[in-house]
Amino acid sequence: RAGTAARPPAPRARGGARAPAAGTVDEGASGEYRVPSPLPGLRGPELSSLKKFDEIKKANQAAAKKLVEDQLSSSSEDDDEDAEVKQGKILDKTFTIYTSQTDGDASELERTRQYMNEAFQSGAMTCLICIASVKRNQAVWSCCGCFCIFHLVCIQKWAKDSLFLVSSPLTDDDFGKKDYPWPCPKCRFEYKRSETPSRYYCYCGKVENPTVDPWLVPHSCGQICEREFKPSCGHKCLLLCHPGPCPPCPKMVTTTCHCMKAKPVPRRCSAKEWSCRLPCGRTLLCGQHTCENPCHAGDCQPCPRVSKQRCICGRQTAERLCASPQWQCDQVCRKRLPCGNHTCEQVCHAGPCGDCPRSGKRSCPCGKTKFTLPCTEDVPTCGDSCDKVLECGIHKCSQRCHRGPCEICRQEVEKQCRCGKHTKRMPCHKPYLCETKCTKIRDCQKHQCRRKCCSGNCPPCDQVCGRTLGCRNHKCPSGCHRGSCNPCPETVDVKCNCGKTVIKVPCGRERTIKPPKCKQLCSRPPTCHHATQEKHYCHFGRCPPCRQPCQKTLTCGHLCPVSCHDEALVRQTGSHQSAGPWEQPSEPAFIQTALPCPPCKVPVSVECLGQHEVSPLPCHSANPYSCKRYCGRLLDCQNHTCMKECHHVTKLNSSADAKKAGPECSQCEEECTKPRPSGCPHRCIMPCHPGDCPSCLQMLKIKCHCKLSVLYVECLKLTCADLKEKEHLISCKNQCPKEV
Repeated sequence: RAGTAARPPAPRARGGARAPAAGTVDEGASGEYRVPSPLPGLRGPELSSLKKFDEIKKANQAAAKKLVEDQLSSSSEDDDEDAEVKQGKILDKTFTIYTSQTDGDASELERTRQYMNEAFQSGAMTCLICIASVKRNQAVWSCCGCFCIFHLVCIQKWAKDSLFLVSSPLTDDDFGKKDYPWPCPKCRFEYKRSETPSRYYCYCGKVENPTVDPWLVPHSCGQICEREFKPSCGHKCLLLCHPGPCPPCPKMVTTTCHCMKAKPVPRRCSAKEWSCRLPCGRTLLCGQHTCENPCHAGDCQPCPRVSKQRCICGRQTAERLCASPQWQCDQVCRKRLPCGNHTCEQVCHAGPCGDCPRSGKRSCPCGKTKFTLPCTEDVPTCGDSCDKVLECGIHKCSQRCHRGPCEICRQEVEKQCRCGKHTKRMPCHKPYLCETKCTKIRDCQKHQCRRKCCSGNCPPCDQVCGRTLGCRNHKCPSGCHRGSCNPCPETVDVKCNCGKTVIKVPCGRERTIKPPKCKQLCSRPPTCHHATQEKHYCHFGRCPPCRQPCQKTLTCGHLCPVSCHDEALVRQTGSHQSAGPWEQPSEPAFIQTALPCPPCKVPVSVECLGQHEVSPLPCHSANPYSCKRYCGRLLDCQNHTCMKECHHVTKLNSSADAKKAGPECSQCEEECTKPRPSGCPHRCIMPCHPGDCPSCLQMLKIKCHCKLSVLYVECLKLTCADLKEKEHLISCKNQCPKEV
């Protein structure tokens, strides 16, 4: 083991087992490695070795723990069919209570199902602030407006930066007097400062820090949601704790139609408002007609009928909508006023015209003196100075009381420029702007103001931010600002290879997210000799190797039965020589090539050379063979068989016996072993032959009866003679010398 120093063997403990040495690694029953405390007698090198081993062990355990946490993340291993089955079970469990209220109807759950599928799908849940995946074991926060999910740390930093940017232009006196809101990064829904999230809750807000459960929706507590429906109806959500909006209320209520004419009927609470399609019948605002529209919600529309109506002054009559009886004509009133000298100058109006506007006390143009004069006379000027404040707001008009507007202020004054750096004598009515450019930094904290003669209240920066957003694809289009840029609002379509399956992801995530799994069949043309390829789903990269039978016609006439081998991977054997011992051996390269069809292995019945047996042989080796037996054909001698190993025999004619030896068989070289006639002691003088042996022509040398003479008799005559003839042949024909 790494880091352990050499040490003497440990003493054996009682019972024969060796006790662990000091500082060695012991694996307990729980499977964890324990490093006992070193003994006081260990030397410096041994202590350092134990310390180094302990550090390596802790690092390995930390890496293993991190690996387990990553495997429990929300979007890591959901691509196989088992994960899809598991996901379906979790969704069914979440929707069980709701569907029990709707008799199994789940048509209203599609939007909520989409949010829940994104919670399981690889890379679909993305924090728009940091553009990173949201995992199961990370603290999150969900917006109540758009239901977008963010990392808790990211949204806390976002809220803090937003509040700082809003409150930074304020003075010390105004700071803290107003509770400025901060917006959601996606939908810009505004939250109060007090609503800044500080703790991690589940979706329904009941459980703080919900535990990671692989059989629940990520970040869910598994309890019933019980959030109030929007719009509020008095009922609460029946789903288990879930992301996204709550579905419509599934409860059944008894309600009547909009016009209240129909009888109450039971309906879903989410669709309790309904129309009986009968005429409304309510009296319209005109007071003369009734609403003829079908039963509807809300107020009735204005009366659409037309009638003749007089204007306000009563001079003109016109056809107008019944809904707008009050209208004005274009004529001036021209009625004589009570003074008798003037007429009313108002356009068509109702009621009396009122008193003459020139009657009573009237002021001179400067307003200092009042006169009581007949309405036929104009008010004279008083002769005093005007003293009205001029447009400059500092000086007064020095002319005598006059009619019409006052002149512009022409007094010479010492004017200070707007920035306060220069002064100059000039007419009061003229503004004074110097040429000095402001060097203050604008609220973006990046660019100078550069405005001529700035008063110090520099306007907001008018330049475009232009910084690259977190997506790395677009630049910030907002005006130059402090702090982080808003997340990229764009979405990108991530498509499968054929383009028929599309998922939308935040801009910037298209490089890291896995393409969606497409259920369409691959439409690429086959690359082998087959007319069509095996059915498989849409995919990226090369199509899988063709596994259809080759079916090419071999030279023997049979079809190749093995799998298609037009694109087989073959190890490339090159003669690359390494530059030296330092060069690492490279991995063997594989090339794709078409392999020839293997030899035909269809079994074919083949007879051996000697026609002893018929055996099934592979077609490619279906040739006459030797069965290794003896030939066994009857030789020409008709007495022996061919002892050669099974061999080919040429038939001289078609009518020849199949068991008869041919010219290739061996020739019999044995002597004749046929049995001799009884009494013949001689062998056949011919080699092994068919048929009977020839007569024995040997001369036998025998003695006569008296034993005195030697006789020569043919063997054939002797063996074929009967007793009398034998007595005669053995006799020498001489007188017998024996005594009686």
